[in-house]
Amino acid sequence: MRHRKAHRKLGRPTSHRLMMLRNMVTSLFRHERIETTLAKAKELRSVAEKIITLGKKGDLKAKRETLRYILDKNIMRKVFNEIAPRYKDVKGGYVRIYRTRFRKGDGALLAIVELVKPEEAKKPHNL
Repeated sequence: MRHRKAHRKLGRPTSHRLMMLRNMVTSLFRHERIETTLAKAKELRSVAEKIITLGKKGDLKAKRETLRYILDKNIMRKVFNEIAPRYKDVKGGYVRIYRTRFRKGDGALLAIVELVKPEEAKKPHNL
């Protein structure tokens, strides 16, 4: 049973997994769209949304917490000055995941992770 097991281990030691997520979230904010496996994308989404929420706060504490996770100061500035203000009226759902294809080498399901446009984030989903 998986009770109270919140995150995926992704087959890596803890230090490697955390650094990989730091690299991926930095790349996501740099390019605003990346391709990775579906499991990594789902883990990345929670981290990225928390950082955007910190960016919306905009105070010094939030900047310091963000800089602890993001590897590049310029990307941190981009989060606080460009990305977070886009979502000032949105209360979540900043990141979208598209399933794209199976990787040829190992058959892993790949996905595109991208930042949602603010006008699309406000629309209710028709499920």
